[in-house]
Amino acid sequence: MKIAVVLFNLGGPDSLDAVEPFLRNLFGDPAIISLPGFLRYPLARLIAARRAPIAREIYAHMGGRSPILQETEQQARSLETMLQARGHDAKCVIAMRYWHPRTAEAVAAVKAFSPDRIVLLPLYPQYSTTTTGSSLAEWRKLARGRLTAPHHEVCCYPFGDGFVSALCDLLGSAFETAKPDLAYRVLFSAHGLPKRIVERGDPYQWQVERTVQAVLERWPGATLDHTICYQSRVGPLEWIGPSTDNEIRRAGAERKALIVVPVAFVSEHSETLVELDIEYGKLARDSGVPDYIRVSAVRSHPTFIEGLARLVDAALNSPRPVNCAHGRICPAGRTCGHERTPPHA
Repeated sequence: MKIAVVLFNLGGPDSLDAVEPFLRNLFGDPAIISLPGFLRYPLARLIAARRAPIAREIYAHMGGRSPILQETEQQARSLETMLQARGHDAKCVIAMRYWHPRTAEAVAAVKAFSPDRIVLLPLYPQYSTTTTGSSLAEWRKLARGRLTAPHHEVCCYPFGDGFVSALCDLLGSAFETAKPDLAYRVLFSAHGLPKRIVERGDPYQWQVERTVQAVLERWPGATLDHTICYQSRVGPLEWIGPSTDNEIRRAGAERKALIVVPVAFVSEHSETLVELDIEYGKLARDSGVPDYIRVSAVRSHPTFIEGLARLVDAALNSPRPVNCAHGRICPAGRTCGHERTPPHA
């Protein structure tokens, strides 16, 4: 039986010339700006034009392009190898939401492979309407009528064993490099969301908190001094908090060293390599933080990839989207994709 596994991620510009059109795609997404198209598209062009010069400077620090595609390709090949070792005739295909290879390209690649079954696997551990929800909605729209093989979905895995084990392993490695005479605080930093999106029922913040709770439950010894915080704020809206930059300033005032864990990113890209490493690294030095250690994203960590393989197996055996537990994990009042039946299930 041939299985196509579609890996969803945001994507990133592959050149400095691609920065502005990438931003237009991002801000043109109705999951990001919920206005009618005749208002949203002109606004997206305006925002992209204004933000492009700053964004180009950010990507210039990374050699003029985002590394997210290369990172995702490595994850795809690692997962493909692991699935084949588990007896599957599997092919992993990448579907980026805002830059190439985009969803339409992924649909064409899956059609050419002609699988017997299709598994939709977001590389967003925590579900949000702005990430997983948007990526899956785009897939359904473009795959409808073109792909008739049964679909199976992974909804989320905020406390999935493989994901959490990889985070704990990487955090442990960071502590091995810590200076013995300093007191460290761990900042679990996640991408932020406007507060109004969470108030509408988006489960992202709740799921981020469950990820951190799972890490703490596995952490040996004494309780970690830790804070959950959020980065990458843009625009005038009120965002969920506390913000990562304010927590860095607070640590400096308290003479706390920092270990920063990107808890919602599974690959390295501008938010980790530039925002966390360069911008927040400088802020930490300027704020008097005595030591600043940034933990790697899980990337292709073997336990993370193994966890994804288990989720694929679980999805193949379920008529409904699966997560890292049995049944719905989100509290009442939160958006949840678990109950939705995939197309052609």
